[in-house]
Amino acid sequence: MLDALLSLLSSSRGTTYIEARYHARAVSEVNFVNGRLERMRMVENAGCGIRVLVDGCWGFSSTNNTAGLKGSLASAVSMARVLAGSKKNRVAGLAESKMVKGRFEATVRGKLADVDIEQKVKMTKEAEAAARKNKAVKSASAIYRDMLDYKAIVNSDGAQVEIFDSKPEFNVTAIAKAGSQSATAHEGVGVTGGWDDLFKKSHLDYAQAAADKAAKLLKAKYATGEKTTIILDPGMVGLLCHEAIGHTVEADFVLSGSVVKDKVGQKVASELVTLVDSGLSDISGNAAGTIGIDDEGVEAGRTPIIESGILKSFLHNRESAFAFNTPSTGNARAFTYSDEPMIRMRNTYIEPRSDKLDDIIKETKHGYLVKGARNGQADANGEFMFGAQEAYLIENGEVRELVRGASISGNAFEVLKSIDMVGNKFEYDIGTGYCGKYQPAKVDGGGPHVRCTAIIGGMQ
Repeated sequence: MLDALLSLLSSSRGTTYIEARYHARAVSEVNFVNGRLERMRMVENAGCGIRVLVDGCWGFSSTNNTAGLKGSLASAVSMARVLAGSKKNRVAGLAESKMVKGRFEATVRGKLADVDIEQKVKMTKEAEAAARKNKAVKSASAIYRDMLDYKAIVNSDGAQVEIFDSKPEFNVTAIAKAGSQSATAHEGVGVTGGWDDLFKKSHLDYAQAAADKAAKLLKAKYATGEKTTIILDPGMVGLLCHEAIGHTVEADFVLSGSVVKDKVGQKVASELVTLVDSGLSDISGNAAGTIGIDDEGVEAGRTPIIESGILKSFLHNRESAFAFNTPSTGNARAFTYSDEPMIRMRNTYIEPRSDKLDDIIKETKHGYLVKGARNGQADANGEFMFGAQEAYLIENGEVRELVRGASISGNAFEVLKSIDMVGNKFEYDIGTGYCGKYQPAKVDGGGPHVRCTAIIGGMQ
């Protein structure tokens, strides 16, 4: 496929830049709900996206007919020329970047292609049934999904790469009920890797954990609201890093007026905080957002966003990097061949420090240990509200009762400034999720436990 794409580059007359990206994806999915097979599918899609820059304007076209690549290129050029006739705000240039050449494969233990659909069905069915063995659980579901990707990327600046990626995920949901009360819990995992990387723990362990958690939550009191000391687990840290910080430093949002627009070089967090977005599986392996190369052919390495409390960098593609006179950070990503690359996060996390979790708890006079990221929202000013599956009251250095219905809110940068203890054990914990910025993207996030000040909300 590389040869076919390379042949397009010689047809790029009149363009400043041309990029061709062939992408083939095979998806498997199995979903059991309450003992029924709700969905089973195996889907393969393939095609090529072609992007050109003409007179400062982008043109993009895609096709699933690889015999029609030259026609798709002509369409992209025509669109760019039409835009060039009327558009005022044009692309000033693309940052000089070392273009990658070579073949890159995700490291896997247990190739997904060697696992037949019958085994995927069996594992998912067993997990869902196991969750319902808990008498308190009245409804359960289990989902297995994987994506196997092949990409070939070339551009007129010299990129020539082939990428083989493997991203499976597994999730169990349990709903416990008693009278009019109900409680929902989720347990799952998503990785870059193979079958054995996904199931380092048994599929039944996830089912039992979800069921036990839902049953415990059903009996718990609701959280009440206060501004207090909060200990966030790795999943909550990952959600905070991604939603409340990561999006504010994506350079396209920065150019639109993000709260951090003029804050590079300024203190925006506690000196204990080093916050990173990386295409690598740093610190711990198999992070779900791992990519070796971005979709502009740039190496997707480690980018410190905040270093010892100081804002150091935004996240860039080549266009935004040129505008900021800085190198691209390798954050240009497209979900399918028919999507244009845009600035997206990868694995976003806080680095661990030296505190032990037991010590963090012991040194907390009053507060909450908050676990299990659910969902939430954040805005361009860093204001956020996130749901949590579990919150445990802490009094005089001891973990007390479980409370339910907890949410955490505040201004992300104020929360980061309040961090006074950072744990020594690291974990990625949001790998089953997708970022939804205009198009999906597989991402991950995490960190150690951190102690901060925030508002915990709930209901009586």
